[in-house]
Amino acid sequence: MALSIPFDNSYARLPERFYARGAPRPVAEPALIKLNRGLARELGLDPEALSSPDGVAMLAGNTLPDGASPISQVYAGHQFGGWVPQLGDGRAHLLGEVIDTEGRRRDIQLKGSGQTPFSRMGDGRAWLGPVLREYIVSEAMHALGVPTTRALAAVTTGETVAREAPFPGAVLTRVAASHIRVGTFQYFASREDTEALQLLTDHAITRHYPEVAEDALPALALLGAVVGAQARLVARWMSLGFIHGVMNTDNTTVSGETIDYGPCAFLDAYHPDKVFSSIDQFGRYAYKNQPDILIWNLAQLGGSLVPLIGPDEDKAVELALEVIHGFPDLYRAEWLRLFRTKLGLAEAEDNDAALIHDLLDRMAAGQADFTNTFRGLANGTTGQAFAAPDALDGWHPAYEARLTREARSAEERIAAMDAANPALIPRNHRVEEAISHAVSGDLAPFERLVAALSAPFSLAGKDSDLAAPPKDDERVLQTFCGT
Repeated sequence: MALSIPFDNSYARLPERFYARGAPRPVAEPALIKLNRGLARELGLDPEALSSPDGVAMLAGNTLPDGASPISQVYAGHQFGGWVPQLGDGRAHLLGEVIDTEGRRRDIQLKGSGQTPFSRMGDGRAWLGPVLREYIVSEAMHALGVPTTRALAAVTTGETVAREAPFPGAVLTRVAASHIRVGTFQYFASREDTEALQLLTDHAITRHYPEVAEDALPALALLGAVVGAQARLVARWMSLGFIHGVMNTDNTTVSGETIDYGPCAFLDAYHPDKVFSSIDQFGRYAYKNQPDILIWNLAQLGGSLVPLIGPDEDKAVELALEVIHGFPDLYRAEWLRLFRTKLGLAEAEDNDAALIHDLLDRMAAGQADFTNTFRGLANGTTGQAFAAPDALDGWHPAYEARLTREARSAEERIAAMDAANPALIPRNHRVEEAISHAVSGDLAPFERLVAALSAPFSLAGKDSDLAAPPKDDERVLQTFCGT
C-alpha cells in the first residue's frame, strides 16, 4: 500500500520546460541502511511508516507515495569553467515538496534512482560509497551549523553498479530548501527565454527571499540576497576547513545551502592550496580559491538576470556588477567574525585579521591539523597539532596580549570557543573506513561516525580516537565524485 505524504509541489506547477516528468526506476531488493528519524519528524513524516516495507519501497523508488509528482529538473552550468548548455538531474527524481513542522518548504528527492532524460551516457544509479559519504558529511555539516541539504534515508538496492569495479547499489533520499541552482538560471538565460527566467525568478523570490518581492528591481534584489547568503556560506566553510571540491555553477544553490557532496573533504594538515578532488587537476577549487570561485559563479547568476534587471542592458550590467562587487566585503566581514569567535575574541580590533593570518601562515608551515589547532586554543593543547611544537612561540605572546583586552572572563571565553570550534569533523580517513566496512557488510563504523558527528562540539571519551588526525598510512590524498 502506497504511503501518503502531504505534498504541495510548487516547482512541478511551473511550465513543462523546467523539468522532465518521469518516475524512478524500480530496484531488485531494497533494504534500509539508515533512516534519519529526527529529520523525518521535522518534515512531519512518520518514521515508523518510512521504515516499514512500504516505506523502504518508496525510499528506493519502487513505489510512489500518494501525492508525489516526480520530476527531474533541467539546468545548465559551468563545470570547471567550461560551459555545458544542458545538464539536469541525470540520476535524481524530485518526488515533491512538503511544508515542515516549522512552516518551511522542503524538497524530497531520490538520488541514484535511475535514468532520466538528462542522464546523457550515465546509468542513473549510485553506488553505496557516495551515498554514505553524502549521508555522513551532510548531516555533520548540519550539526556544525552550516546551511546544507540533508539526508533523510539511505537504502541498498540489491543490485550491482559498475564503476571502476562492481559495487553495491544504493539510493539516497535528499532534503533541500530547493534544488534551484545558478545553473537553472543560466539554462533559461542562454536560451533567451525571458518568460521562463521571470517565472523562475518569481518562484525563487517567493520561496527563499519573500522580503525582496516588493523591491523596485526584484531580480537585482534577488541577486543581492543570493550574494549575501553565499558569502555567509563560504565563510563558514572556510572557518571549518571544508573543501567542496566541485564548485560548478550547477552546484551553487540560490538558497545558500551546500549541495552535492561528491569529492568533498575536510582539511587535516592545513595548507591554503590543498586539493583533494581527483577531477580538480589544476586546483581550481582549492581551499583558498573558494571565495573567488563564488564571486565567479555569482557573476554568472548576475549575467543571467540582466534581462530582468532593466531594458538598458549596459545599465543593468552596471547594477549587477555593483551588487556582485559587494561580495568581498560581505565575505571578509563574516570570515573575520567567525575566526574572531574561534580565537575567543568578542570585541573587534584593527589588527585581528593580521593575528589570524599569522596563525594560519604558521599552521601551513608547521603542517598543523586545522581542527585540532583551533580546538586546542581553549585548553592550551594547540602545540600538539603542529609537527614542530615550538612553531607558535612567536605568535602566542601577541595572542595572549590581545586576550587581556577582552572584557569577558576566561571561563566565558573558553565556553564560547568550545561552541565555535568542533572537536569532531568527518575526517576523510574515517569516512573511507566507514564506506569500506559497509561494502563488506559491516555498518558499525558508519553508525558510530554518524552518531558521534551529531554532536561535533562535544567529545565523549569513547569517541576520542575520531578526533585524531590520520597516521601517515591512513591519509586520504584524493576523493572521488562517484558518478
